[in-house]
Amino acid sequence: MRSIRKKKENRSDGTKRKMIVCLAVTLVFFALFAARLVDWQLIHGGEYKKLAARSTGYTTETEATRGEILDKNGVGLVTNSTHYKVVIDKLYADENKLDSTIIQLIEIMEKTGEKWNDALPIKYSRSGYYFAADSEEEKARLLSDSFLDLPESTSADECVTALKERYKASSELSGQRLRDVLSVRYNMEKEQYSSSKPYVFAEDISQPSVGSVSENTQGIKGVDVQTYLVRGAADPDIAPHLLGALGSVTEEEYNEKNSSDSGKKYALNDKIGKFGIELAFESQLKGEGGMKIVHRSADGTVADTVQTVDSKPGNTVWLTLDSKLQETAVKSLAENVRAAKAQGKALSEQTGEKMVGEDCEAGAVVMLSVKDFSVLAAASYPTYDLNRYSEYGSYYVKLAENENSPMFNRAFIGSFACGSVYKPLVAGAALEEGKIKPDTEIFCNQKYDYYPSNVVRCMHYHGDMNVTGAIAQSCNYFFAEAGRRLGIEPMYLYSERFGLGEYTGVEIEESKGTLAGRDSTSWMPGNTVSAAIGQSDNAFTPLQLATYTATIANNGVRLKTSVVSKITDYERKTVVEDYSKAEQVSTGGISQKNLDIVKKAMLEVTQNEDGTAYSVFGDYPIKVAAKTGTAENAGSDHTTFICFAPFDKPEVAVAVVLENGKKSKFSMQVAKDLLNSYFGLNKKSYKANADTL
Repeated sequence: MRSIRKKKENRSDGTKRKMIVCLAVTLVFFALFAARLVDWQLIHGGEYKKLAARSTGYTTETEATRGEILDKNGVGLVTNSTHYKVVIDKLYADENKLDSTIIQLIEIMEKTGEKWNDALPIKYSRSGYYFAADSEEEKARLLSDSFLDLPESTSADECVTALKERYKASSELSGQRLRDVLSVRYNMEKEQYSSSKPYVFAEDISQPSVGSVSENTQGIKGVDVQTYLVRGAADPDIAPHLLGALGSVTEEEYNEKNSSDSGKKYALNDKIGKFGIELAFESQLKGEGGMKIVHRSADGTVADTVQTVDSKPGNTVWLTLDSKLQETAVKSLAENVRAAKAQGKALSEQTGEKMVGEDCEAGAVVMLSVKDFSVLAAASYPTYDLNRYSEYGSYYVKLAENENSPMFNRAFIGSFACGSVYKPLVAGAALEEGKIKPDTEIFCNQKYDYYPSNVVRCMHYHGDMNVTGAIAQSCNYFFAEAGRRLGIEPMYLYSERFGLGEYTGVEIEESKGTLAGRDSTSWMPGNTVSAAIGQSDNAFTPLQLATYTATIANNGVRLKTSVVSKITDYERKTVVEDYSKAEQVSTGGISQKNLDIVKKAMLEVTQNEDGTAYSVFGDYPIKVAAKTGTAENAGSDHTTFICFAPFDKPEVAVAVVLENGKKSKFSMQVAKDLLNSYFGLNKKSYKANADTL
């Protein structure tokens, strides 16, 4: 019993000791906490109050710089130019003196002759306030329930009174100055002026005025003259279909881009590439904005600014285009479309005939380098001014309503019946398959009627023709028979290998075209003879025709067609991606022996007096291998032309299509102008001056 009692006493003593220790620890903790409170509130209270005030920060974003687009030689096609703007930054401005700040800025603008952003649809004269003419849309916004919420019958005077109350404008303001201050305040609200979004009071200030404006705004809090970049095309009408344009990001694009792993994020007010290079290389061109935190003190002044994330400009995209060749292509294409139309109109008036070229309104041309299948020039006519283009503007509406579709990229997307330029392919395939030999003669009596339902007529009575003469003189009869012997399946299989009816691999949007037989919904044996002369369902893009021609020139080896040579950083110093290495796509499957027969026959087109291109290239100082073509359609015949040069060591291949051009000489002249420019054979310097609508 005694031992049990002793154990209980020991346990009780231990419990008491633990309670004493816990109480002591608690008292020490509260003592330390009390001491810390005394330090925070009494001893260093003022310091910590100031520190807390300074920790009030605002996060603002800096603008992202989009990468530029250059030609192969570094000539700017789409570049960023430096401009100047006057801004009011809420973080630095004295909001209690905002009206006087606005008045000072307006007076400075008046002295320098610069314009400021004036959006209010109300004007002032001695007789009072009135609504400006042609301001119905802005007036409706001003009176809408989301703004002043006033009836349509509200007068301009009543609007001014409402705005004056809304912005608590000084009672001392009246007349023109009151109207001007209200205009700026109205626009500030529209543009969501805030601590994170400075207001642009004036933009595009001229260089001579920059110094004067800067000097006169130095004493005004929150006002600064800043530089900004304006993106635009150096020559806005030479390659708009290829370069592309920017537009507002859609909700779908916003969600897609921000959920991707590219690391680049988009805001709802961002611009994004909509077509062309701007779309295809959006991820490379887009820059990344920076971020800074601005700390303000208790009295509202800026204590410090910390740059937390530096902005990073987008990369620069180098194209394979040669801007001089591109200018030539645009100019020559425009001239020859007009010439074809003028001749057709004159002929129609003289003879009463129709469909003789008077309806020629459009065309396209592509020049490739045979070495690597890079696009040296690619023009579509009619063209348009890329700098005036916007997805919602009146100029865009005018373009969209134009029946000649100037925004349509005929060079890469337009598919056209090709006519006789298809015959070299049929010749090579028929030779390779043993359906004809180099010396095989077929008698042309002008009317090929093997299939009564598919009669093919020849332009001339040629008599006996072999493959060389048939290509040189473009004998429909010969190729109708050669095509019948070959059959449609081998015909389209060889076509695919040479790039017809196939994607070329170019980096921007293109059409696949249509191959007769392969893509036809129905097929009869008689249709083959029409396909063999480039008719039936055959429809190819000028880009495909140029690729096909380059493949012939390159001895049957087809390379991936490209319009981009490399991507560098914004400063153009470091190569990020290199596109210059040629990539083989296929081989044509035609022996060198048979290809040489075809190529020599194409040389006869320009060198033989009976050749269809002899009149234009017979005396040309460089040997050109070519093929002319016309294709029937609803209006005047399309005229097509393909060629490569020099014949012995091909460097370039050209394809031209003039819609409803009728006469081949006009498409030939476009190619000749490009060859002249490439080989430096003329002194005529083309400067694009295409019709802008």
